[in-house]
Amino acid sequence: MAALPSLRQLSYLVTLSETLHFTEAARRSFVTQSTLSGGIMELERLLGGVLVERDRQNVRLTPLGEQVVARARVLLADAQDLMRLSREMSEPLTGDLHLGIIPTIAPFILSQLLNEVHKQLPKIQLHLHEAQSEKIVEKLEHGNLDMVMLALPFDTRGLKVAEIAKENLFLVCNKADQNTANARTLDDLDLSHLMLLEEGHCLRDHTLSACPIGERKNDHRLKASSLPTLVEMVNSNLGFTLLPEIAVHTHMLKSNQQLIVKSIENAPSRTLALVTRKSTPLQSEFDVLVQILQKIIAVELH
Repeated sequence: MAALPSLRQLSYLVTLSETLHFTEAARRSFVTQSTLSGGIMELERLLGGVLVERDRQNVRLTPLGEQVVARARVLLADAQDLMRLSREMSEPLTGDLHLGIIPTIAPFILSQLLNEVHKQLPKIQLHLHEAQSEKIVEKLEHGNLDMVMLALPFDTRGLKVAEIAKENLFLVCNKADQNTANARTLDDLDLSHLMLLEEGHCLRDHTLSACPIGERKNDHRLKASSLPTLVEMVNSNLGFTLLPEIAVHTHMLKSNQQLIVKSIENAPSRTLALVTRKSTPLQSEFDVLVQILQKIIAVELH
């Protein structure tokens, strides 16, 4: 039987693909540069093709190298799940759990989530990672996160998905903006005054799915990096926005006397969901977290 690539060799290649620098990849892999280079050369020999192109200035993956890296990420994530499965069988509901959450959900549930996990999963050490959907889903696929909480619709790429709750987006405008304040449907709004989050936030995409604004690459409107900044922009009467229901019940909006918050006909919606890999060994933790999140969101939305 022909020799097979080792997980260590695949790990070297994946790390190199992330750094495109042999010295840095070796440092991250806790080996010498010669050991990492030798491992990748042996991997190339076993696979019968060049995976990495090297010269004095640049390191780049070949097309074959890119395909091998994509498959290697899956294999390495599955291997991590296999190791975790052994511990789960002997010591269930214990150890570290890395949870990714998008910025348009995280601020509104974190304290309740930490409290509930401490009560219901006392032997679990929860590590929270806040980032945009694409980044946390990528980290989940690579095995760097155990689960992620995000908003659908979003391409979950065949991952395991449990829906938590559905919420509508609400119109938020300044009291001085009477035309917007009197709007009853999306069709009544002047979308040239619509303010959005920056590229990469799924809330931006959910809003644009219902509010076409023409050629987006020529869109020069002000953009916010966070929901609080977006609210401040509305407070300054720079325009209006659409915010998720989970945000409109918070002190951030309720205490602001300059703002009007209202539901509007044919407004877009989003579905909050918890996502994990299908190979996850943390099914029990996943099920408990789904119940915890459903309880928290139900309170927040009513």
